[in-house]
Amino acid sequence: MTGEWFLAYTEQVLVPTLRPDDIVILDNLPAHKGVAVRQAIDAVGARLLFLPAILSRLQPDRERFLQAEGSAPQSCRADR
Repeated sequence: MTGEWFLAYTEQVLVPTLRPDDIVILDNLPAHKGVAVRQAIDAVGARLLFLPAILSRLQPDRERFLQAEGSAPQSCRADR
């Protein structure tokens, strides 16, 4: 996903469905953080809210848990 693609989606698909005081919740993907995306959402009176960036902090714990259980998928193993 690029910022350009997400902006096109925002303008062509998302914004036409929004009403004043709607809340758009996004994760912290860099493509979601473009100024034009915020402006398009603000223009209809909706608000933009980003999720807290906690998932990236939890990922190492998930990998350790899976390894301890012996069920870590190959993509999660530290010894790749």
